[in-house]
Amino acid sequence: MQVIEAIRKSKDMVLSLEITPPNKGTSIDELFQTMDILMPFKPQFVNVTYHQPQVVYEEIDDIIYRIPKRKKPGTVGICASIANRYQIETVPHFICGGFSKYETEDALIDLHYLGIENLLALRGDPAMGERNFIPHRDGHRHASELIAQITSMNQGTYLEELDYATPTNFCIGVAGYPEKHFESPNFEKDMLNLKHKIDNGGHYVITQMFFDFEVYKAFVEKAREIGITVPIIPGIKPLSTMRQLASIPRYFHVSIPNDFVEAMEGARTKEQVRKAGLAKTTELCRKLIDFGVPGLHVYTMGKGGATGALLQELFG
Repeated sequence: MQVIEAIRKSKDMVLSLEITPPNKGTSIDELFQTMDILMPFKPQFVNVTYHQPQVVYEEIDDIIYRIPKRKKPGTVGICASIANRYQIETVPHFICGGFSKYETEDALIDLHYLGIENLLALRGDPAMGERNFIPHRDGHRHASELIAQITSMNQGTYLEELDYATPTNFCIGVAGYPEKHFESPNFEKDMLNLKHKIDNGGHYVITQMFFDFEVYKAFVEKAREIGITVPIIPGIKPLSTMRQLASIPRYFHVSIPNDFVEAMEGARTKEQVRKAGLAKTTELCRKLIDFGVPGLHVYTMGKGGATGALLQELFG
């Protein structure tokens, strides 16, 4: 089932999880252990992340080779494994970085053959070691361009003229940033970029993580004001350690409200810190549920403990 269809048909809100593939050379069993913890809460969708490879240069026999190395390969394989093992819909992340338009088309055809109907279309982060995003010379610079290509294929239009081309049937999720994307000059410009993604064919929005209900509420109100009518699913990251108070703002460019900080800093043990972070995250989720959100999207970072504890508090 497509995400947008599930949202429209479900009487309750939709629950989705986001996981990362295991590192190269490690077993998928750890991922399955995480899924085993979370499946009792009946998530309808599982998103699987994808990242550009790191490009390294190696000199072999006096010749310098450009070699892409990927730390976490296997997004499509992980999606297929999870779908087969748990009978659940999977949503691969699909990015601009590292792909030409023709490679993008070929990858989309492969996903179509596999029966995958849901995608989260993203520009993607800069390649490892790069400060700025550099697109493939024949690829897309912005997520809105990628979304337009997917929408064209949904309409049966490919990069070359094909007789009797079969349309694909992808449901396209897009990313939204309640505190704006860190590269955008201001919030207004970022909202216009979001509208452009929806106008090009995006079916729903999943937000970057946030920790203040009022931030999400204002984001939704602004989106509706400028004509964005699609569902906006809040992205939630359970807080459970003191290190996250520094690492999450640094890596994800979001703010953690003072009530979270005071509650966790006031705890004396690691377990008390975990309980304080969980309590504040649960409080945030309950406000969102009362607000009538179409779903919750939980960023697990590949770990099931904190997410399982949060879902137990909410739905156990």
